Amino acid sequence: MRGIAIALLGPPEIVDAMMRVVRAFPSLQPIAVPFERREDAERAIASVIGEVEVILVAGTEPVRKGEGFAAKPAVPVHYLPPSGAGLYRALLRLRHRGIAGPFSVDTLSRTAVERTFRELDLSGAGEAKAGAGARDAGTGGGAGTGEAIVFDGPVYASTEELVRFHEGLYREGRTAAALTGVKAAAERLEALGIPAEWVAPLDQDITVALERALLSTETRRVKEAQIVVGLIHVDEFDRIAASRPSEHDVQRLKLDIHRTLLDYVESLDGYLTHLGSSEYLFFTTRGAFERGTGGYKSVPVAREARHRLNVTLSIGIGFGQTANEAGTHARMALGHAKAAGGNSCFIVREDRTLIGPLAMADPVEYDLSLTDKHLLEKAEAAGMTRTYIARLMNWAARRGRLEYNVQELAEALGITVRSTHRLLLDWTDAGLIEVAGMEKVGRGRPRQRFRLAFLADRIKDN
Repeated sequence: MRGIAIALLGPPEIVDAMMRVVRAFPSLQPIAVPFERREDAERAIASVIGEVEVILVAGTEPVRKGEGFAAKPAVPVHYLPPSGAGLYRALLRLRHRGIAGPFSVDTLSRTAVERTFRELDLSGAGEAKAGAGARDAGTGGGAGTGEAIVFDGPVYASTEELVRFHEGLYREGRTAAALTGVKAAAERLEALGIPAEWVAPLDQDITVALERALLSTETRRVKEAQIVVGLIHVDEFDRIAASRPSEHDVQRLKLDIHRTLLDYVESLDGYLTHLGSSEYLFFTTRGAFERGTGGYKSVPVAREARHRLNVTLSIGIGFGQTANEAGTHARMALGHAKAAGGNSCFIVREDRTLIGPLAMADPVEYDLSLTDKHLLEKAEAAGMTRTYIARLMNWAARRGRLEYNVQELAEALGITVRSTHRLLLDWTDAGLIEVAGMEKVGRGRPRQRFRLAFLADRIKDN
Protein backbone atom coordinates (compact mmCIF):
# COMPACT_ATOMS: atom_id res chain seq x y z
CA MET A 1 0.00 0.00 0.00
CA ARG A 2 1.37 3.45 -0.93
CA GLY A 3 1.60 6.10 1.76
CA ILE A 4 1.26 5.83 5.52
CA ALA A 5 -1.46 3.34 6.43
CA ILE A 6 -3.74 4.45 9.27
CA ALA A 7 -6.63 2.54 10.85
CA LEU A 8 -9.68 4.65 11.72
CA LEU A 9 -11.75 2.93 14.39
CA GLY A 10 -14.93 3.84 16.21
CA PRO A 11 -18.70 4.16 15.78
CA PRO A 12 -19.70 3.99 12.09
CA GLU A 13 -20.95 7.58 11.92
CA ILE A 14 -17.66 8.98 13.28
CA VAL A 15 -15.56 6.69 11.09
CA ASP A 16 -17.48 8.06 8.09
CA ALA A 17 -16.58 11.60 9.15
CA MET A 18 -12.92 10.64 9.65
CA MET A 19 -12.82 9.04 6.19
CA ARG A 20 -14.12 12.28 4.71
CA VAL A 21 -11.60 14.49 6.53
CA VAL A 22 -8.62 12.20 5.86
CA ARG A 23 -8.96 12.95 2.13
CA ALA A 24 -7.16 16.21 2.89
CA PHE A 25 -4.09 14.21 4.00
CA PRO A 26 -2.47 12.84 0.85
CA SER A 27 0.25 11.14 2.93
CA LEU A 28 -2.28 8.94 4.74
CA GLN A 29 -3.89 5.79 3.38
CA PRO A 30 -6.91 5.09 5.61
CA ILE A 31 -8.48 1.77 6.53
CA ALA A 32 -11.97 2.15 7.99
CA VAL A 33 -12.75 -0.20 10.88
CA PRO A 34 -16.17 0.67 12.35
CA PHE A 35 -17.39 -1.10 15.46
CA GLU A 36 -20.21 -0.52 17.91
CA ARG A 37 -19.33 -2.30 21.16
CA ARG A 38 -16.36 -2.16 23.52
CA GLU A 39 -15.82 -5.90 23.28
CA ASP A 40 -15.34 -5.56 19.53
CA ALA A 41 -12.36 -3.21 19.93
CA GLU A 42 -9.66 -5.85 20.32
CA ARG A 43 -10.95 -7.84 17.35
CA ALA A 44 -11.05 -4.68 15.23
CA ILE A 45 -7.47 -3.80 16.17
CA ALA A 46 -6.26 -7.34 15.50
CA SER A 47 -7.77 -7.25 12.01
CA VAL A 48 -5.47 -4.40 10.89
CA ILE A 49 -2.51 -4.40 13.28
CA GLY A 50 -0.11 -5.84 10.72
CA GLU A 51 -1.21 -3.48 7.95
CA VAL A 52 -0.97 -0.02 9.54
CA GLU A 53 1.60 2.30 11.10
CA VAL A 54 -0.80 4.16 13.36
CA ILE A 55 -4.32 3.79 14.79
CA LEU A 56 -6.87 6.52 15.52
CA VAL A 57 -9.76 5.50 17.78
CA ALA A 58 -12.92 7.55 18.34
CA GLY A 59 -15.64 7.35 20.92
CA THR A 60 -14.16 4.85 23.39
CA GLU A 61 -12.14 6.12 26.36
CA PRO A 62 -11.28 2.61 27.63
CA VAL A 63 -9.70 1.79 24.26
CA ARG A 64 -7.44 4.82 24.62
CA LYS A 65 -6.28 3.52 28.00
CA GLY A 66 -5.54 0.13 26.52
CA GLU A 67 -8.34 -1.61 28.40
CA GLY A 68 -9.69 -3.03 25.15
CA PHE A 69 -6.46 -4.84 24.29
CA ALA A 70 -5.04 -8.10 25.59
CA ALA A 71 -1.57 -6.74 24.76
CA LYS A 72 -0.29 -3.27 23.96
CA PRO A 73 -0.39 -2.67 20.16
CA ALA A 74 2.99 -2.45 18.43
CA VAL A 75 2.00 0.81 16.67
CA PRO A 76 0.99 4.21 18.09
CA VAL A 77 -2.66 4.48 19.14
CA HIS A 78 -4.27 7.92 19.22
CA TYR A 79 -7.66 8.86 20.60
CA LEU A 80 -10.25 11.26 19.17
CA PRO A 81 -12.01 12.58 22.27
CA PRO A 82 -15.29 14.46 22.42
CA SER A 83 -14.60 18.18 22.66
CA GLY A 84 -16.10 21.45 23.71
CA ALA A 85 -16.33 22.45 20.04
CA GLY A 86 -18.83 19.65 19.44
CA LEU A 87 -20.73 20.81 22.51
CA TYR A 88 -20.89 24.35 21.07
CA ARG A 89 -22.61 23.03 17.96
CA ALA A 90 -25.06 20.88 19.93
CA LEU A 91 -25.99 23.81 22.19
CA LEU A 92 -26.49 26.07 19.17
CA ARG A 93 -28.86 23.53 17.62
CA LEU A 94 -30.88 23.39 20.81
CA ARG A 95 -31.03 27.18 20.90
CA HIS A 96 -32.36 27.16 17.32
CA ARG A 97 -35.06 24.80 18.57
CA GLY A 98 -35.95 27.31 21.30
CA ILE A 99 -34.47 25.24 24.14
CA ALA A 100 -32.26 27.15 26.58
CA GLY A 101 -31.65 24.58 29.33
CA PRO A 102 -30.98 23.23 31.87
CA PHE A 103 -29.27 20.23 30.23
CA SER A 104 -28.06 16.74 31.00
CA VAL A 105 -24.69 15.83 29.48
CA ASP A 106 -22.79 12.59 29.02
CA THR A 107 -19.42 11.55 27.51
CA LEU A 108 -17.72 14.90 28.19
CA SER A 109 -15.95 15.57 31.47
CA ARG A 110 -17.44 17.97 34.00
CA THR A 111 -14.41 20.27 33.54
CA ALA A 112 -14.92 20.44 29.78
CA VAL A 113 -18.63 21.18 30.21
CA GLU A 114 -18.00 23.93 32.74
CA ARG A 115 -15.34 25.52 30.53
CA THR A 116 -17.65 25.49 27.50
CA PHE A 117 -20.56 27.02 29.40
CA ARG A 118 -18.27 29.64 30.91
CA GLU A 119 -16.83 30.60 27.49
CA LEU A 120 -20.34 30.89 26.07
CA ASP A 121 -21.30 33.10 29.02
CA LEU A 122 -24.38 31.04 29.80
CA SER A 123 -26.10 32.14 33.02
CA GLY A 124 -25.66 29.82 35.99
CA ALA A 125 -22.81 28.10 34.16
CA GLY A 126 -20.14 28.57 36.79
CA GLU A 127 -20.22 24.92 37.77
CA ALA A 128 -21.86 21.74 36.64
CA LYS A 129 -23.52 19.10 38.80
CA ALA A 130 -22.85 15.40 38.86
CA GLY A 131 -25.68 13.13 37.86
CA ALA A 132 -26.60 9.45 37.94
CA GLY A 133 -27.02 9.54 41.70
CA ALA A 134 -23.25 9.68 42.13
CA ARG A 135 -21.16 11.97 44.29
CA ASP A 136 -21.82 15.72 44.06
CA ALA A 137 -19.31 17.16 41.61
CA GLY A 138 -19.86 20.80 42.55
CA THR A 139 -22.05 23.23 44.33
CA GLY A 140 -24.01 24.00 41.21
CA GLY A 141 -25.93 27.19 40.85
CA GLY A 142 -29.49 26.02 41.04
CA ALA A 143 -31.41 25.11 37.91
CA GLY A 144 -30.30 28.21 36.00
CA THR A 145 -30.52 28.56 32.24
CA GLY A 146 -26.97 27.40 31.73
CA GLU A 147 -26.86 24.63 34.33
CA ALA A 148 -25.65 21.22 33.21
CA ILE A 149 -25.97 17.91 35.05
CA VAL A 150 -23.11 15.69 33.94
CA PHE A 151 -23.30 11.90 33.80
CA ASP A 152 -21.03 10.46 36.48
CA GLY A 153 -21.53 6.77 35.80
CA PRO A 154 -19.24 4.23 34.09
CA VAL A 155 -16.81 5.69 31.57
CA TYR A 156 -18.00 3.28 28.90
CA ALA A 157 -21.70 3.17 29.67
CA SER A 158 -24.16 1.35 27.45
CA THR A 159 -26.71 3.20 25.37
CA GLU A 160 -29.42 1.96 27.73
CA GLU A 161 -27.64 3.42 30.77
CA LEU A 162 -27.27 6.80 29.10
CA VAL A 163 -30.90 6.85 27.99
CA ARG A 164 -32.06 6.05 31.56
CA PHE A 165 -29.87 8.85 32.93
CA HIS A 166 -31.23 11.51 30.58
CA GLU A 167 -34.83 10.27 30.68
CA GLY A 168 -34.90 10.20 34.48
CA LEU A 169 -33.77 13.81 34.79
CA TYR A 170 -36.16 14.96 32.08
CA ARG A 171 -39.18 13.18 33.59
CA GLU A 172 -38.35 14.71 36.98
CA GLY A 173 -38.43 18.14 35.38
CA ARG A 174 -34.78 18.84 36.20
CA THR A 175 -33.65 19.25 32.59
CA ALA A 176 -35.10 20.55 29.33
CA ALA A 177 -32.86 18.61 26.93
CA ALA A 178 -30.09 16.03 26.68
CA LEU A 179 -26.62 16.34 25.17
CA THR A 180 -25.07 12.95 24.45
CA GLY A 181 -21.92 11.69 22.81
CA VAL A 182 -23.70 8.57 21.54
CA LYS A 183 -25.80 8.98 18.40
CA ALA A 184 -27.99 5.97 19.19
CA ALA A 185 -28.83 7.46 22.59
CA ALA A 186 -29.85 10.76 20.99
CA GLU A 187 -32.12 8.92 18.55
CA ARG A 188 -33.70 6.85 21.35
CA LEU A 189 -34.34 9.95 23.46
CA GLU A 190 -35.96 11.80 20.55
CA ALA A 191 -38.19 8.77 19.97
CA LEU A 192 -39.26 9.06 23.63
CA GLY A 193 -40.19 12.71 23.07
CA ILE A 194 -37.13 14.08 24.90
CA PRO A 195 -35.21 16.86 23.09
CA ALA A 196 -31.68 15.62 22.47
CA GLU A 197 -28.60 16.50 20.43
CA TRP A 198 -25.63 14.32 19.52
CA VAL A 199 -22.28 15.83 20.59
CA ALA A 200 -20.13 14.64 17.68
CA PRO A 201 -16.52 15.62 16.95
CA LEU A 202 -16.17 18.43 14.44
CA ASP A 203 -13.99 18.22 11.34
CA GLN A 204 -11.45 20.47 13.07
CA ASP A 205 -11.19 17.99 15.96
CA ILE A 206 -10.62 15.15 13.50
CA THR A 207 -8.03 17.20 11.60
CA VAL A 208 -6.03 17.86 14.78
CA ALA A 209 -6.17 14.17 15.73
CA LEU A 210 -5.04 13.10 12.26
CA GLU A 211 -2.14 15.56 12.35
CA ARG A 212 -0.98 14.14 15.69
CA ALA A 213 -1.28 10.61 14.38
CA LEU A 214 0.71 11.47 11.25
CA LEU A 215 3.53 13.06 13.23
CA SER A 216 3.90 9.95 15.40
CA THR A 217 4.60 7.54 12.53
CA GLU A 218 8.05 6.19 11.75
CA THR A 219 7.65 6.90 8.02
CA ARG A 220 6.82 10.53 8.76
CA ARG A 221 9.86 10.91 11.02
CA VAL A 222 12.14 9.39 8.37
CA LYS A 223 10.76 11.71 5.67
CA GLU A 224 11.08 14.83 7.82
CA ALA A 225 14.63 15.44 6.59
CA GLN A 226 14.07 14.35 2.98
CA ILE A 227 15.18 16.95 0.43
CA VAL A 228 12.42 18.70 -1.51
CA VAL A 229 13.15 20.58 -4.75
CA GLY A 230 10.91 23.40 -5.90
CA LEU A 231 10.77 25.31 -9.17
CA ILE A 232 8.93 28.64 -9.37
CA HIS A 233 8.03 30.29 -12.66
CA VAL A 234 6.63 33.83 -12.86
CA ASP A 235 3.76 33.60 -15.33
CA GLU A 236 3.97 35.79 -18.45
CA PHE A 237 6.82 37.85 -17.05
CA ASP A 238 7.92 39.11 -20.49
CA ARG A 239 4.45 40.54 -21.15
CA ILE A 240 4.36 42.14 -17.68
CA ALA A 241 7.84 43.61 -18.16
CA ALA A 242 6.87 45.01 -21.57
CA SER A 243 4.00 46.91 -19.96
CA ARG A 244 6.32 48.71 -17.52
CA PRO A 245 7.16 52.31 -18.46
CA SER A 246 10.91 52.00 -17.88
CA GLU A 247 13.74 49.54 -17.34
CA HIS A 248 14.04 50.82 -13.77
CA ASP A 249 10.46 49.72 -13.09
CA VAL A 250 11.24 46.27 -14.50
CA GLN A 251 14.31 45.95 -12.27
CA ARG A 252 12.31 47.04 -9.23
CA LEU A 253 9.68 44.41 -10.02
CA LYS A 254 12.39 41.75 -10.28
CA LEU A 255 13.79 42.81 -6.91
CA ASP A 256 10.33 42.76 -5.32
CA ILE A 257 9.64 39.28 -6.69
CA HIS A 258 13.04 38.01 -5.53
CA ARG A 259 12.54 39.50 -2.06
CA THR A 260 9.05 37.99 -1.75
CA LEU A 261 10.25 34.53 -2.77
CA LEU A 262 13.31 34.84 -0.54
CA ASP A 263 11.12 35.62 2.48
CA TYR A 264 8.91 32.63 1.68
CA VAL A 265 11.78 30.18 1.28
CA GLU A 266 13.38 31.53 4.44
CA SER A 267 10.16 30.63 6.30
CA LEU A 268 10.72 27.06 5.06
CA ASP A 269 14.35 27.07 6.27
CA GLY A 270 15.26 26.60 2.62
CA TYR A 271 17.72 27.91 0.04
CA LEU A 272 16.66 29.97 -3.00
CA THR A 273 18.56 30.79 -6.19
CA HIS A 274 17.56 32.66 -9.35
CA LEU A 275 17.97 30.56 -12.49
CA GLY A 276 17.63 33.53 -14.81
CA SER A 277 14.71 35.11 -16.63
CA SER A 278 11.53 34.29 -14.69
CA GLU A 279 12.49 31.03 -12.98
CA TYR A 280 13.69 30.27 -9.46
CA LEU A 281 14.92 27.12 -7.76
CA PHE A 282 14.68 26.32 -4.06
CA PHE A 283 15.55 23.50 -1.71
CA THR A 284 13.99 22.67 1.64
CA THR A 285 13.10 19.63 3.72
CA ARG A 286 9.88 17.68 3.43
CA GLY A 287 8.92 18.38 7.03
CA ALA A 288 9.35 22.12 6.65
CA PHE A 289 7.46 22.15 3.34
CA GLU A 290 4.59 20.14 4.78
CA ARG A 291 4.24 22.52 7.70
CA GLY A 292 4.53 25.57 5.43
CA THR A 293 1.72 24.33 3.19
CA GLY A 294 -0.56 23.08 5.98
CA GLY A 295 -0.16 19.48 4.86
CA TYR A 296 0.10 20.12 1.10
CA LYS A 297 -3.03 22.29 1.02
CA SER A 298 -2.02 25.85 0.12
CA VAL A 299 0.90 28.02 -1.01
CA PRO A 300 0.72 31.35 0.86
CA VAL A 301 3.44 33.07 -1.21
CA ALA A 302 1.22 32.86 -4.30
CA ARG A 303 -1.43 34.99 -2.68
CA GLU A 304 1.12 37.62 -1.62
CA ALA A 305 2.65 37.74 -5.10
CA ARG A 306 -0.72 38.22 -6.73
CA HIS A 307 -2.12 40.83 -4.36
CA ARG A 308 1.06 42.82 -3.69
CA LEU A 309 2.94 42.49 -6.98
CA ASN A 310 0.09 41.62 -9.38
CA VAL A 311 1.92 38.55 -10.71
CA THR A 312 0.96 34.89 -10.63
CA LEU A 313 3.22 31.89 -10.09
CA SER A 314 3.46 28.38 -11.47
CA ILE A 315 5.13 26.12 -8.93
CA GLY A 316 6.41 22.56 -9.27
CA ILE A 317 7.49 20.54 -6.23
CA GLY A 318 9.45 17.31 -6.47
CA PHE A 319 9.93 14.56 -3.88
CA GLY A 320 12.52 11.86 -4.39
CA GLN A 321 14.96 9.45 -2.79
CA THR A 322 17.82 11.52 -4.24
CA ALA A 323 18.25 15.20 -5.06
CA ASN A 324 18.48 14.30 -8.75
CA GLU A 325 15.17 12.42 -8.62
CA ALA A 326 13.49 15.24 -6.68
CA GLY A 327 14.73 17.77 -9.24
CA THR A 328 13.40 15.70 -12.14
CA HIS A 329 10.03 15.43 -10.43
CA ALA A 330 9.99 19.18 -9.72
CA ARG A 331 10.41 19.85 -13.44
CA MET A 332 7.56 17.45 -14.21
CA ALA A 333 5.36 19.14 -11.60
CA LEU A 334 6.14 22.59 -13.02
CA GLY A 335 5.06 21.29 -16.42
CA HIS A 336 1.70 20.29 -14.92
CA ALA A 337 1.31 23.73 -13.32
CA LYS A 338 2.00 25.51 -16.63
CA ALA A 339 -0.27 23.12 -18.53
CA ALA A 340 -3.05 23.89 -16.07
CA GLY A 341 -2.93 27.52 -17.15
CA GLY A 342 -0.50 28.90 -14.59
CA ASN A 343 -1.25 30.28 -11.12
CA SER A 344 -1.13 26.74 -9.72
CA CYS A 345 1.12 24.37 -7.83
CA PHE A 346 1.55 20.62 -8.29
CA ILE A 347 3.63 18.02 -6.47
CA VAL A 348 5.13 14.90 -8.04
CA ARG A 349 6.05 12.29 -5.45
CA GLU A 350 8.64 9.51 -5.43
CA ASP A 351 6.37 7.12 -7.33
CA ARG A 352 5.43 9.89 -9.82
CA THR A 353 1.90 10.17 -8.49
CA LEU A 354 0.41 13.65 -8.53
CA ILE A 355 -0.87 16.00 -5.83
CA GLY A 356 -2.52 19.22 -6.85
CA PRO A 357 -3.42 21.80 -7.57
CA LEU A 358 -2.61 23.22 -4.15
CA ALA A 359 -4.67 26.29 -3.28
CA MET A 360 -2.93 29.51 -4.22
CA ALA A 361 -4.87 31.46 -1.58
CA ASP A 362 -6.85 29.92 1.27
CA PRO A 363 -6.46 26.19 2.01
CA VAL A 364 -8.68 23.81 0.07
CA GLU A 365 -11.10 21.60 1.95
CA TYR A 366 -10.82 18.56 -0.27
CA ASP A 367 -8.16 16.17 -1.45
CA LEU A 368 -6.87 16.70 -4.97
CA SER A 369 -4.24 14.01 -4.97
CA LEU A 370 -4.46 11.74 -7.98
CA THR A 371 -2.45 8.80 -6.72
CA ASP A 372 -4.28 5.74 -8.06
CA LYS A 373 -1.89 4.28 -10.64
CA HIS A 374 -4.66 2.14 -12.15
CA LEU A 375 -6.82 5.23 -12.63
CA LEU A 376 -3.93 7.16 -14.19
CA GLU A 377 -3.22 4.31 -16.61
CA LYS A 378 -6.90 4.03 -17.46
CA ALA A 379 -7.13 7.79 -18.09
CA GLU A 380 -4.08 7.88 -20.34
CA ALA A 381 -5.32 4.84 -22.29
CA ALA A 382 -8.52 6.79 -22.99
CA GLY A 383 -6.59 9.81 -24.27
CA MET A 384 -6.79 11.83 -21.05
CA THR A 385 -3.17 12.93 -20.89
CA ARG A 386 -1.53 14.21 -17.71
CA THR A 387 -1.83 17.72 -19.15
CA TYR A 388 -5.59 17.32 -19.52
CA ILE A 389 -5.81 15.80 -16.03
CA ALA A 390 -3.92 18.77 -14.55
CA ARG A 391 -6.13 21.29 -16.35
CA LEU A 392 -9.36 19.59 -15.29
CA MET A 393 -8.20 19.27 -11.68
CA ASN A 394 -7.21 22.93 -11.58
CA TRP A 395 -10.49 24.00 -13.21
CA ALA A 396 -12.58 21.96 -10.76
CA ALA A 397 -10.53 23.07 -7.75
CA ARG A 398 -11.09 26.74 -8.50
CA ARG A 399 -14.83 26.31 -9.05
CA GLY A 400 -15.59 23.67 -6.42
CA ARG A 401 -17.92 21.64 -8.64
CA LEU A 402 -17.81 18.68 -10.98
CA GLU A 403 -20.51 19.32 -13.62
CA TYR A 404 -19.84 21.37 -16.77
CA ASN A 405 -21.14 21.77 -20.31
CA VAL A 406 -18.92 21.08 -23.32
CA GLN A 407 -18.11 24.77 -23.88
CA GLU A 408 -16.80 25.08 -20.32
CA LEU A 409 -14.73 21.91 -20.68
CA ALA A 410 -13.29 23.15 -23.97
CA GLU A 411 -12.21 26.35 -22.21
CA ALA A 412 -10.66 24.33 -19.38
CA LEU A 413 -8.73 22.11 -21.78
CA GLY A 414 -7.70 24.92 -24.11
CA ILE A 415 -9.00 23.16 -27.23
CA THR A 416 -11.95 23.53 -29.62
CA VAL A 417 -15.47 22.42 -28.78
CA ARG A 418 -15.30 19.91 -31.64
CA SER A 419 -12.14 18.31 -30.25
CA THR A 420 -13.68 18.29 -26.77
CA HIS A 421 -16.74 16.41 -28.06
CA ARG A 422 -14.46 13.78 -29.56
CA LEU A 423 -12.50 13.36 -26.31
CA LEU A 424 -15.68 13.23 -24.22
CA LEU A 425 -16.89 10.21 -26.20
CA ASP A 426 -13.71 8.28 -25.35
CA TRP A 427 -13.70 9.43 -21.73
CA THR A 428 -17.37 8.56 -21.25
CA ASP A 429 -16.81 5.08 -22.69
CA ALA A 430 -13.94 4.62 -20.21
CA GLY A 431 -16.12 5.70 -17.27
CA LEU A 432 -14.02 8.76 -16.49
CA ILE A 433 -16.78 11.20 -17.43
CA GLU A 434 -20.53 10.79 -16.93
CA VAL A 435 -23.47 12.50 -18.62
CA ALA A 436 -25.11 14.37 -15.74
CA GLY A 437 -28.19 15.67 -17.55
CA MET A 438 -29.37 18.47 -19.79
CA GLU A 439 -29.51 22.24 -19.39
CA LYS A 440 -31.68 24.78 -21.19
CA VAL A 441 -30.02 27.63 -23.08
CA GLY A 442 -32.53 30.37 -23.87
CA ARG A 443 -34.65 29.31 -26.84
CA GLY A 444 -31.99 27.02 -28.23
CA ARG A 445 -31.71 23.27 -27.97
CA PRO A 446 -30.86 21.86 -24.53
CA ARG A 447 -27.24 20.83 -24.17
CA GLN A 448 -25.63 18.08 -22.16
CA ARG A 449 -23.80 18.53 -18.89
CA PHE A 450 -20.90 16.25 -18.03
CA ARG A 451 -19.64 15.19 -14.61
CA LEU A 452 -15.94 14.64 -13.88
CA ALA A 453 -16.52 11.24 -12.31
CA PHE A 454 -12.82 10.48 -11.89
CA LEU A 455 -12.62 13.36 -9.35
CA ALA A 456 -15.83 12.46 -7.51
CA ASP A 457 -14.00 11.17 -4.42
CA ARG A 458 -11.84 14.29 -4.20
CA ILE A 459 -14.16 17.24 -4.72
CA LYS A 460 -17.51 17.70 -3.05
CA ASP A 461 -19.98 19.52 -5.29
CA ASN A 462 -21.21 22.88 -4.02
